[in-house]
Amino acid sequence: MRAIWKGAVSFGLVSIGVKVYSATEEKDIRFHQVHREDGGRIRYKRTCSVCGEEVTYDDIAKGYDIGGGEMVILTDEDFAELPLTTSHAIDVLEFVPAEQVDPILYNKAYFLEPEGSATKPYVLLRDALADSERVAIVKVALRQREQLATLRVREGVLLLNTMLWPDEVRQPDFGFLDEDLKVRPPELAMASSLIDSMAGEFEPDAFTDDYRAALQEVIDAKVEGREVVQPEEEEAAPAAAVDLMAALKASVERARAARGEAPEGGAGEPTPISAARSAQKAAKATKAPAKKAAEKKATAKKAPAKKAAEKKAEPAEKKATAKKAPAKKAAEKKAAPRKTA
Repeated sequence: MRAIWKGAVSFGLVSIGVKVYSATEEKDIRFHQVHREDGGRIRYKRTCSVCGEEVTYDDIAKGYDIGGGEMVILTDEDFAELPLTTSHAIDVLEFVPAEQVDPILYNKAYFLEPEGSATKPYVLLRDALADSERVAIVKVALRQREQLATLRVREGVLLLNTMLWPDEVRQPDFGFLDEDLKVRPPELAMASSLIDSMAGEFEPDAFTDDYRAALQEVIDAKVEGREVVQPEEEEAAPAAAVDLMAALKASVERARAARGEAPEGGAGEPTPISAARSAQKAAKATKAPAKKAAEKKATAKKAPAKKAAEKKAEPAEKKATAKKAPAKKAAEKKAAPRKTA
């Protein structure tokens, strides 16, 4: 890792030199805009909307739009004169219980590494924070901006979490908040049962970004010139029940089935899932007798036809036998006198 900032943690009269490293990284697959015909990169030019000339980075300043087409231009000198007293310091303001910090305020995370001879005071602050079960509220200037942040311990390292300022968090303003909606106790009990049936310990490694993995497989297949294998389709979820209680019961049953647990109360009252399964079994049971009846009917039709064919064949056989008999007797009579002589 490469340090992005150097400074010191001011802890009372103690100063702890630290290096700051980004604690997280995005794993998104990034693409370039290219020409579809030949794959050439698409370039964008920085041009002025007034004179139309191409502008270099050295000639670019920051402008604040005050409305009416007027712009206030700020230069690097203007920013340099701003009173960033904490430009190279992480000032500890107070220590508060961690649960009092709303997670919505957290922004980005950074690791702090002790620099030079600051290892001992670093470890002292780390252990004191861990023992107090509190987090330090600090102010720090990163990327030319003063930010509120917290210091806490993670895996033996001080972690700096920058935070949003309170006025940067929007207030929810939705119509349903003014509605007088009542939840029935049985519905609440069933929802609690669903939560219990899906309860577990959070293990981040158990979750993966399936979309990114599939996209990477497509890219690898393109590079290697092989056919892209489509992933297997997941089993479709059962249709949502209109009734809230039925949907909750079905969800509880599904969660227990996923865990390999037996439904609560054995057979119990049928739910949409169990009812659907029973209907499938009934349909199979209905198909079986119908199939047997069809087979018997077909056999019955074949039997008379077979008997008729046999009866039709009998007279022909008798007729042929009758013709053979006189011819046989005549031959015997003709041969008899010769034997006497």
